[in-house]
Amino acid sequence: MGREEMIGTATMNSRLYLIRHGQTDWSLSGQHTGRTDVPLTAQGEQDARDLAKRLRAMRFSRVFTSPRQRARLTCELVGLGAVAEIEPDLAEWDYGDYEGQRSVDIRKGRPDWNLFQDGCPRGESPVQVSERADRVIARLRALEGNTAIFSHGHFGRVLAARWIGLPVSQAQHFLLSTASLSILGHEHNLAEESAIVLWNAVSNEICDSVPSSTLKFAALKGAR
Repeated sequence: MGREEMIGTATMNSRLYLIRHGQTDWSLSGQHTGRTDVPLTAQGEQDARDLAKRLRAMRFSRVFTSPRQRARLTCELVGLGAVAEIEPDLAEWDYGDYEGQRSVDIRKGRPDWNLFQDGCPRGESPVQVSERADRVIARLRALEGNTAIFSHGHFGRVLAARWIGLPVSQAQHFLLSTASLSILGHEHNLAEESAIVLWNAVSNEICDSVPSSTLKFAALKGAR
């Protein structure tokens, strides 16, 4: 899908707040965690609570979360669980045969393997994940007001790349920490000028990174 097809009908002042779930044992060890429904660590829960403190001034028109418990619990600890909607397309990349493996171990057998170029055997291909991200973006662009989504590391990186019209292969350059906040929006408040407003701010850095006008912005809180 080309960039001109990705523009859609976004409300120009609306922004997408992308929150990656908190730390898990597998994110700590570097194991690929797709379908496996691992819980947050105690540190992951605390990081989510810290993120809640930074976002308490925000109001969101809609909130969506991946169905995985690590994303749902992060959403709850941030204080948005009561209004969150489950969105299956926000799930992490399906790693297939590479589920639970570390990149360093995979590359022992496939030295040139790159997730964003090669995908995973019996899992999702880059094209499939890109198409999934495009579906999410098309849905979100049709909404008014600020939206919060709780998702995962690799899928979040693909989502950001596709938001600004880049191919999925370029998502390898967007690092995304656990319990981080990123904001996707528009340059000059123009729908055709998609931009990354903030990227990969961890909880204790957010107040220094987000413009005060952004943190003070209040949109109507959706009843759904």
